Amino acid sequence: MPILGEFREFIARGNVIDLAVGVIIGAAFNDIVKSLVDQVVMPPVGLLFSGIDFARLEWVLKPDNPATKANELVAIQYGAFLNTLIKFLIVSWVVFLLVKAVNVIRRRDAQHPEATSSAPPPQEALLMEIRDLLKAQAGREEPPTRH
Repeated sequence: MPILGEFREFIARGNVIDLAVGVIIGAAFNDIVKSLVDQVVMPPVGLLFSGIDFARLEWVLKPDNPATKANELVAIQYGAFLNTLIKFLIVSWVVFLLVKAVNVIRRRDAQHPEATSSAPPPQEALLMEIRDLLKAQAGREEPPTRH
């Protein structure tokens, strides 16, 4: 099989498409969490700590040298790390809640399998009835004669 055919078969699998959708939604979710942390969670937290902006917290190891044009500031930016840590905790909590909800649904469906199997839609029921009538009618007719 040519490589393009194998690639087409690989991409056409449902799990690859699901993975791609998950990555895209995850990227969008990342933007939402970043906005939530930076614009909703951190301002009140900074206010609680006397108006400190956590994103700007840093430990300066080597200050700027005013004699040069280059920015020589060397600092450990632990405030940005704290923001990232809070984002991670929020994403982890949301993913945990999603997995928990899916597990609850799966357990419920496993306990009540009849609830998940429902009657066919009306069109399918009508088509099955027509099929059964045609089978019954075909069984009563005489087979065609051969000459």
